[in-house]
Amino acid sequence: MTALAQTFSGPNRLVLAAALSGLVAVTALATLHGGHTLGLATLIGGLAGVSLYHASFGFTAAWRRIVTEKRGGGLRAQFLLILLTALVSFPLIGWGAGIGLPTGGFVFPFGIAAAIGAFLFGLGMQLGGGCASGTLFTAGGGSTRMMVTLAAFVTGSVAATPHMHLWGQLPKLPAFSLIGNFGPIGAFAITAVVLGAIALWSVRVETRAHGSLAEPRATESVLTGPWSLVFGAVMIAIVGIATFLVLGRPWGITSGFALWGAKIWQGLGVTVTDWPYWQWQKGALEASVFADATSVMNFGILLGAMTAAALAGKYAPVWKLSRRDLLTALIGGLLMGYGARLAYGCNIGAYLGGIVSGSLHGWLWLVFGFIGSLAGTRLRLKLGMG
Repeated sequence: MTALAQTFSGPNRLVLAAALSGLVAVTALATLHGGHTLGLATLIGGLAGVSLYHASFGFTAAWRRIVTEKRGGGLRAQFLLILLTALVSFPLIGWGAGIGLPTGGFVFPFGIAAAIGAFLFGLGMQLGGGCASGTLFTAGGGSTRMMVTLAAFVTGSVAATPHMHLWGQLPKLPAFSLIGNFGPIGAFAITAVVLGAIALWSVRVETRAHGSLAEPRATESVLTGPWSLVFGAVMIAIVGIATFLVLGRPWGITSGFALWGAKIWQGLGVTVTDWPYWQWQKGALEASVFADATSVMNFGILLGAMTAAALAGKYAPVWKLSRRDLLTALIGGLLMGYGARLAYGCNIGAYLGGIVSGSLHGWLWLVFGFIGSLAGTRLRLKLGMG
């Protein structure tokens, strides 16, 4: 039986119907509460979920493989994603207002708190088994372990918010924009040179270890997957560019987790509005979660990945988890959630979002996040996680 035939039989047919119905419902609710812009944002999230799942496009495994296996294909695919997005985002940020497309980037100061946060996130993503986007698409694809990681991620995110004003008092470098200082063309040239140099280093590491580069995986089917990393990078770049065009800012994920956690804690009687972090976001706490652009995109990712898993005939949750899997998922999720708040987000919002905004903080996040990932990779090996 072909993969397409499997899709429309048995459980996969029911999962596909549920996923598509859910995506339609969330799109309608987002449109009702936030207008057509948020409806479009939901669908962009759905495309992200399909793309991430079919390409198995994660930052976590790619960072781990360059260390443990000396394979850099995933790392180079990330750089392709960044450059394709920046090719459009840099001109939009620099000149968009002049053509009726006002666009802002994520440009933040980077200091001790952000460095600690990026390190904690990198460590946590190796224990948890995925970054923020990886957690969403694998949870949506039916991974019960990643559902645990997601719940812990949400908890860690809101747990950081009472302390944010204290972390914010630590020393930091001022915000620095490559676009503001060198213009869109100069900023893109600098970005391309640095990423190209790292890509060449990864090629050298891989060829030294194996004699040649790994044979790239081919795209077998656009509908049922799997996709090649290059095709996945192109499709996820389309997601990032569409987010700039529709929302006027980069793609982000983890602020939605903090909002979900705050709403849950508020529902349990915790007065989160007393915390400085939420005092300027009371409107978001009072409004429907479907009025939050980041949240509806996240819902779209979950449902898009669920759709892709059903199309691939692979939606089959395994409900039994070992004690190690459960504990590492919980600890990894908590570390990622807390770290993401300190460091302006995750691999998507801080690393990808920062670099495609031309911000120095995105590059510094990469450095400290990778150091944390290296520590997490070594800890995984000690724990026998492979």
